[in-house]
Amino acid sequence: MSENIDFSLDSTDTNQSPSTTRRTLLKAIAGAGAAVSLSGKLAWANGEIGFWAKDLPPEKLTEIFSTMLRIRWFERTMVDKMLTEPGYRGYNHFYPGQEAVAVGVCSALKNKGAFEEVDLIYSTHRPSGHAIAKGVDIKKMAAEYDFRATGLNKGYAAEMHIADKSVGFMGADGMIGPGPVIAAGSAFAIKARGSKQVVVNFGGDGTYATPAFHGALNNAALLKLPFIYVLENNLYHQYAHYSYSCPMKDIAEAAGPYGIPGVVVDGQDVLQVYNAAKDAVDRARAGEGPTLIEAKTYRYYNHWGAPGAKPGVLGAFGYDPLAITSFRPEREVRAWLARDPIDIFRKTLLNWEVMDQAKADETEAAVKQEAIDAFAWADEQPLCKPEDGLKNVFVEGTVPARQLA
Repeated sequence: MSENIDFSLDSTDTNQSPSTTRRTLLKAIAGAGAAVSLSGKLAWANGEIGFWAKDLPPEKLTEIFSTMLRIRWFERTMVDKMLTEPGYRGYNHFYPGQEAVAVGVCSALKNKGAFEEVDLIYSTHRPSGHAIAKGVDIKKMAAEYDFRATGLNKGYAAEMHIADKSVGFMGADGMIGPGPVIAAGSAFAIKARGSKQVVVNFGGDGTYATPAFHGALNNAALLKLPFIYVLENNLYHQYAHYSYSCPMKDIAEAAGPYGIPGVVVDGQDVLQVYNAAKDAVDRARAGEGPTLIEAKTYRYYNHWGAPGAKPGVLGAFGYDPLAITSFRPEREVRAWLARDPIDIFRKTLLNWEVMDQAKADETEAAVKQEAIDAFAWADEQPLCKPEDGLKNVFVEGTVPARQLA
């Protein structure tokens, strides 16, 4: 079951005091983002549903803001390189517009410590936001995306197969569907050894129509695995609206047959996402089983690459040659741009007096420069060698590279 949400929540009413506004906003968030458990058991603190974000200290809120900006400027810097530098090798699936989902979820996880202690996440073919939110080094990511030998995975993973075990980022997945099965397997291993870790699988709206989606939820529910499925519903698979493959408006309703909570949140509001994620994480750690979270969000760029984009401009508009048409209305893109997750959270932090406009601008400028420096560093790194392409593929030994006649 899922709650319907009014996505018009406004966190910027300046006629209220910061403390009153914060309390009122979060109670609105709580009501909107609440899950309805089929068992009728709600694991909320002090009767307040999804009210966790009120307890985040200023330094954590500032960290969330910085991480959202880091994702945004990593991606925007890469888009501009693709559009202006013919020799740039990266050609990727961009995440801007969805930052609140990755950061809201990962902010509720344990991301530092030994591998046997950190929570694990599994990503998609659009992995940059998840990786950065989990703590992956952006310099090594920038190098990896350009096939550099000093990249995160020595230049052989590129975008769709990056991984960093040290922070619990178990890897991206270029195929639509298999991710949740692998993630549920990890959750089973965690339960078998008795650790308190949690596994999160990120998937898009297109995964609903795959057997892996239902198989993973079914087995996770049967075995009460510490498994959370975060479905980022950005409305489009590649160039087709999700309604072509899903009969429900809210995909979270798919949780119903498995007897687990199905939660719908506004994916443009990082606090709603965080509240829902924390509830799901606490539930999983307590041995109560999986949760399905559907975040309603939007991608500002097209499915792949940067067709329709212009250097220095956020978003892509108009004709996409890969789609053979303009598959989404320009006004739709601009409407979602008007509900930008970073703008929403920035206004909230200003209203709560966590930071002022000068501090917000300073933070963004510093993060933007960090991204520019990361790609500049990557440009100076050596390329990986084609003849080493089959290294790290086999458990023992290597296979010489062959050129077809």
